[in-house]
Amino acid sequence: MKSDVKRKIEKLLSSANLRRTGPRVAILSVLLGARKPQTAGQIAANLAPAGPNKITIYRTLESFSAAGLVHKVFLQGRTWHFELSGNCTESQCHPHFTCTNCGDMQCLTEMTLPMAESPHKGFVIGRQRVQLEGLCPKCNLNLYSCEVRCKDFL
Repeated sequence: MKSDVKRKIEKLLSSANLRRTGPRVAILSVLLGARKPQTAGQIAANLAPAGPNKITIYRTLESFSAAGLVHKVFLQGRTWHFELSGNCTESQCHPHFTCTNCGDMQCLTEMTLPMAESPHKGFVIGRQRVQLEGLCPKCNLNLYSCEVRCKDFL
């Protein structure tokens, strides 16, 4: 593991008042290297075969979530996806895009949206998560290409 990654992990654990353990370091190293939110299963696959078991991974992710190091980004197919909290504020997470064709997910950290305000009296919005769905560039290109090639048959 590179020294800058080690320093980031040490800083994250220290800021959350969490002890440095093998499973915590391993899970944080996966999340630091990930370009998009990960499921506990994806983290386990990344750490296999010598990594912690899935129960330890789930418990560690929950403790990270309670400490504010990670957050549950969204639920897809009854499975939570987790990412480091660094790209989000306490009240708002950056938008995420999921391709409805291939299932690929992308973080849209460069995109900002205004915080929603409730039109109903008494509702207080505490946290906002936005999940956008549509076609990724690859699937959109494939669909367009198919429409062009197949237009004579339609």
